[in-house]
Amino acid sequence: MFKLIHFLKPYKKQFILAPMFKLLEAILEVLIPTIMVFITDKGVKSGDTSYILQIGGIMLLMATLGVIASFTCQYNSATVSQGFGTLLRNALFEKIGTFSNNELDEFGTASLINRITNDVNQLQLAIAMFIRLAIRVPFLCIGGVIMAMFLDLRLSSIMILLLPLFIFVLYLIMSRTIPLYKVVQSKLDKLSLVIRENLTGIRIVRAFARTDYEKKRFENSNNNYANTAIKVGKISALMNPMTNIIMNFSILAILWFGGKRVNVGGMSQGKIIAFINYTTLVLSALIVVTNLVITFTKAAASAARVNEVFDTEVTIIDGTNTLNNTKPDENTPIIKFKDVSFAYKNSKDYAIRNISFDINAGQTVGIIGGTGSGKTTIINLIPRFYDVTKGNILFDGIDVKDYSQNELRNKIGLVSQKAVLFSGTIIENIKWGLMDATEAQVQEAAKIAQASGFIDKLAKGYATVISQGGANFSGGQKQRLTIARALVRNPKVLILDDSSSALDYTTDAALRKALRNTTEEMTVIMVTQRVSTIKDVDKILVLDEGNLVGIGTHDELIEGCSVYKEICLSQLEKEEFKNEK
Repeated sequence: MFKLIHFLKPYKKQFILAPMFKLLEAILEVLIPTIMVFITDKGVKSGDTSYILQIGGIMLLMATLGVIASFTCQYNSATVSQGFGTLLRNALFEKIGTFSNNELDEFGTASLINRITNDVNQLQLAIAMFIRLAIRVPFLCIGGVIMAMFLDLRLSSIMILLLPLFIFVLYLIMSRTIPLYKVVQSKLDKLSLVIRENLTGIRIVRAFARTDYEKKRFENSNNNYANTAIKVGKISALMNPMTNIIMNFSILAILWFGGKRVNVGGMSQGKIIAFINYTTLVLSALIVVTNLVITFTKAAASAARVNEVFDTEVTIIDGTNTLNNTKPDENTPIIKFKDVSFAYKNSKDYAIRNISFDINAGQTVGIIGGTGSGKTTIINLIPRFYDVTKGNILFDGIDVKDYSQNELRNKIGLVSQKAVLFSGTIIENIKWGLMDATEAQVQEAAKIAQASGFIDKLAKGYATVISQGGANFSGGQKQRLTIARALVRNPKVLILDDSSSALDYTTDAALRKALRNTTEEMTVIMVTQRVSTIKDVDKILVLDEGNLVGIGTHDELIEGCSVYKEICLSQLEKEEFKNEK
């Protein structure tokens, strides 16, 4: 937790003031039982009403000051804890934003969401509890014992003798619950993962009639989490009855031995009442200490999870070379792969091996191959979502590692396999590609992407609100909107990663024609499973099980690449294929 203390610096003043006011409240709370002795032994015993009112007025003033001090502490502690949480969440979000796909894959989305929400909330609670109780509780314990000893040293021995027994009971309970809290947190991660998968994939679940299976899966994960939480709860539930038994026995002992001393004139009734109050005060404070330790234990586990995010070294860092807008030679390929191999983290096998090819500026290039052949891997390497394991990738003749990530990605328009839309209007989603795009630029991008047709038919047009995940649009409509979003930024390189798979052949053909006619200076890379999509491109790359097995035009590959020929045979009619030859 100490690594996160610097997030408290902006609230240093409140962090110091709040415990001071809580200490004032504790001082007043410790003094009140002693003042009660005066009322009982002097005012009540002698029937002096004016004295009772006088001391009662002092107690009322002390209680009022205590309330004010408590309110001031609560206000400042809330300011500190909420401010701490806000700064911590912002820092976590910023750190996660720097992660490459390697780090995101390692943590998992569900775990990162839990860390930025539940774990930060747990740390906020710990900060608030620390400010309110870390000074108050020890003071009440020590102050209560001292005041009890001041009233009667012999009777205070009862409290002193019972304290080790009380602490031992607290230790027994804590030693069994603290490890279980860490297990509960990890099982909450797994439960969150199941919930997220079900909510995001609800349509697939229903389409495959797997609702009952997923219900069972959720129940198992939920019961697993609940059983562990209940086990912790059962052990924790022993705390109150066991501590109350000790507390009641201590009060009984004080009444027994104190009553005997009152009978012989060794002490007054008022001191007995004060003694009971101090015993209750000290033992109750010890229970609070236990809850405080449990809270801090949970917070320590949460802090470790948060620090794990901060301590994770980002595998992709910005280049240190100053490029100064270096203009490449006319003959320099815009993208060059030089003997590139790549393996995903914790994988023994390479996803792609020894890949080399050039793409010149203004070319339209197709990438085709079977499932798992490495098409998307190549696409992810160009904007540095991952870094190559071996070899080099050059963009405009410069290694992509020498670019800053923003500089490199600003030159690229990427449309991924999964069409991702954000909540907001259509125009806001398209302008996501270029925030200062004009309305005319947005409409032109939509027109090229073949999206203007269905947008114009909507009642609100470009102001139509997109629901979460674009659920109110079809797969083809979402793909066209994401293509428009990439086109509006007019990138040097446009990458379409199987992004027309949901389009019908007519719309796909219209899209390719529009791209060909309006993006002559733009380099276009099209990853696809359809031969018809890339028949007319300048160059086709054929992949098979991570290897580049063919480069050339459609006609050249039919003659010289068996893998491409097999793909064509599986998709084109025999007569059409003969005509192609």
